[in-house]
Amino acid sequence: MLTDRVAIVTGASRGIGRNIAEHLATCGAKIVAVSRKADDTADLVAQIKQQGGDAISVQADVGQAGDVAKMVSSAQEAFGRIDILVNNAGITRDTLMARMKEDDWDTVLDINLKGAFLCTQAAAKVMSKQRYGRIINITSVVGQMGNIGQANYCASKGGLMGLTRSNAREYSRRNITVNAVAPGFIETDMTSELPEKVRSEMSAQIPLGRFGSPEDVAAAVAFLASDQAGYITGHELSVNGGMYM
Repeated sequence: MLTDRVAIVTGASRGIGRNIAEHLATCGAKIVAVSRKADDTADLVAQIKQQGGDAISVQADVGQAGDVAKMVSSAQEAFGRIDILVNNAGITRDTLMARMKEDDWDTVLDINLKGAFLCTQAAAKVMSKQRYGRIINITSVVGQMGNIGQANYCASKGGLMGLTRSNAREYSRRNITVNAVAPGFIETDMTSELPEKVRSEMSAQIPLGRFGSPEDVAAAVAFLASDQAGYITGHELSVNGGMYM
C-alpha cells in the first residue's frame, strides 16, 4: 500500500509514534524515525531492517528550525524524497491554569504546535517539488473537547487542527493532502500507570467501553497516508471509541 514511500515520523521513540512507524514500515514505507535522542529509536530501526524494511534514525528537536532542516536533509540524503510526514512529537506539562507557569505554556506550544509548523514548512518544500505528499498531524480528543489541567496541551492540539485546515487549502494545488488523526484514550505506558479506579472512570466515558490501542491510531494514519485517501484533505479523523462525537 505504501511501497517505497518515504515517511518521516516525529516522536517515534515510543507509544503511538513508534507504532505508527512500525505500521507504516509493514505497509512498505521507508521510515525516518525522529526523536530528541538518536539512541531512542536505534532499536526501532534495527527491528524494521530485521523484518526486511528500511529505516534511519534522526536526532532532532522539532521546536528548533536548525534541527528540522537537518532532519529533512537526512531524509533526502538517505532516500532521495519525502512522501509522508507524521507530526506526532508532543509533550505534556499538566497543571491547573491558575498555577501554570509561562515556561509550561511555552514549552508545550513549542514542541506540539511550533514543531508541526516547522516540520510541515520544511517537508512541504520537498513535497511541492515532487507534486505529491501526505501530511498527517496527530491531534487529540482533548483538543476537541477541552480538559481540566491541560490548557496548554489542549490549546496546542486545537491549534494544530487550525493549522491542518489552513495547510490543506494552501498545499492542495501541489497535490499534497493535509489531515489529522485525533486519538482518544489510548493504551500507552502513560495510561497503563493510572490507578484502576481512574481507568474505570475514563472507560465509562467511552461508548465502546475500552481504551484504544496504538495500532488503532497507526491504521488511521496509514489510511490517510495512502493513495486511497487521495481525495481527503483538511479532515480530522477521530479515533476515540465514540468518546466525542
